[in-house]
Amino acid sequence: MDTQPPQTPTAPEPAAGDLHAAFGALRENLAAAIVGQAALVERLLIALLADGHLLVEGAPGLAKTTAIRTLAAHLEADFARVQFTPDLLPADLTGTEVWRPQEGRFEFQPGPVFHPLLLADEINRAPAKVQSALLEAMGERQVTVGRHTYALPPLFLVMATQNPIEQEGTFPLPEAQLDRFLMHVRIGYPDAGVETEILRLARERARQTLHAPSVPAERMPQAQVFAAREQVLDLHVAPALERYLVELVLASREAGRYDAALARRIAWGASPRGSIALERCARARAWLAGRDFVTPDDVRAVAPDVLRHRVLPSYEALAEGWDGDRLVAALLDRVPPP
Repeated sequence: MDTQPPQTPTAPEPAAGDLHAAFGALRENLAAAIVGQAALVERLLIALLADGHLLVEGAPGLAKTTAIRTLAAHLEADFARVQFTPDLLPADLTGTEVWRPQEGRFEFQPGPVFHPLLLADEINRAPAKVQSALLEAMGERQVTVGRHTYALPPLFLVMATQNPIEQEGTFPLPEAQLDRFLMHVRIGYPDAGVETEILRLARERARQTLHAPSVPAERMPQAQVFAAREQVLDLHVAPALERYLVELVLASREAGRYDAALARRIAWGASPRGSIALERCARARAWLAGRDFVTPDDVRAVAPDVLRHRVLPSYEALAEGWDGDRLVAALLDRVPPP
């Protein structure tokens, strides 16, 4: 028999000002630990508020693992890290049934995917079977093992990382898997000033570990996250802005209405899931900014991360040096905002 989904924690709903203050403090704590990656911090909070998953691409040593670890440290939520390798099995991720001879029955042992916060490190190193197991967890919020289906926690966020440097021994993520990610974020190296600050922070952390591990004074309850998500959904989106948002996604499928040359460069446009993701992320960004309405700037700011992995270049475009980023930028240039 399938298990019943766990109940969402209930608590008196906090006031809007209290929630904004709590998320403001969370943002400051993340920014203090992840120096020079303001965009990553914002995208991580947007994914948390929009109830989606994050794919982060960047070179080693850019605080990708530190970001999700720090978020887990400041939330009342368990954290698990899985290092994806070619020999990883689906059961290593989802869990397996273990035979109990004393009791004469099988007992399910949950895997790391049952943690509210999951870091899938170097996800493109895992074979297709493991990626498909993660796909069900991300898309359906459940795991099927044998004849039984197990629900995942109400708060479930996957942050997956990709290393763009090494391609040997990797398995490119299929388009269906990529589409499950709310955003695909690319991060780069810091400048000299930021790297100097990183050195100072690393020295401070080294001193702290010699004495006692640093533990956050307060951790945000999950109930506050769910309450903030409710407020995000209540933000006002003007009909004209909604049409603009939809038109951006439609233009990725019907670019010929704006530019015939651009239409030849797009092999596949974004699905309706892209429209949903774009609206949710724009709402979350507006809420983090303290507004009760969404602006065109919110949509345009999150569009590259939401659409770069959903707008696929044609062979002709690849030969000309076009990628998803350049295609999305072209769409933003050609579709006029309200």
